[in-house]
Amino acid sequence: MRTHAATPAPPAHLPGGDILHDAGELLRALAAPVRIAIVLQLRETPRCVHELVDALQVTQPLISQHLRVLKSAGVVRGDRSGREVVYRLVDDHLAHIVIDAVAHAEEGHS
Repeated sequence: MRTHAATPAPPAHLPGGDILHDAGELLRALAAPVRIAIVLQLRETPRCVHELVDALQVTQPLISQHLRVLKSAGVVRGDRSGREVVYRLVDDHLAHIVIDAVAHAEEGHS
């Protein structure tokens, strides 16, 4: 006969459906390797498109497409500086999500 020594924890409080939906959309926006790399680059310093193209070695149209997804999800914002748009993270919470995911993936490869 098996007995449980500890009392089970009460169920965690779940946020409302709108909050869960928005969190899912945010995670979906981060769920592409190029977008993860963009977030890691922007964590260091704000950058314009050509700097991201150079750093990530992908085409400008691809960087622009991924930036549109991240911008519409509220992950990045773009501020015009002369002829260029400089992109930056909206806040550090998102960088922490990406850093934790990358660290977790690295643990599986050690």
